[in-house]
Amino acid sequence: MNRITPARASWNGCNSSVWRKDILKANGFDERMRYGGEDREFGERLVNSGMKSRQIRYSAILLHLDHNRPYKNEEAIEINRAIRRETKATRRMRTQFGIDKE
Repeated sequence: MNRITPARASWNGCNSSVWRKDILKANGFDERMRYGGEDREFGERLVNSGMKSRQIRYSAILLHLDHNRPYKNEEAIEINRAIRRETKATRRMRTQFGIDKE
């Protein structure tokens, strides 16, 4: 099923893994981001640095427990979208707002 799935491989926070050296190279998550999209933006920086993704959607079982998200709001989502647009437009590979704040 993984070979014939119509979904493209993308970085999502669930069931994702990466080598420590690559996390440090990208400087981890961009800590300016709030709810939603921080894992995708991190993955975009990894891809910008040349990392390839693998789709294993039918091999790695995931169970997500539904929960309230009182921290989710349009202002935070728009800030995150702006950061992701900038990452894509500039093909940024590292954030200044991550593990090692420069």
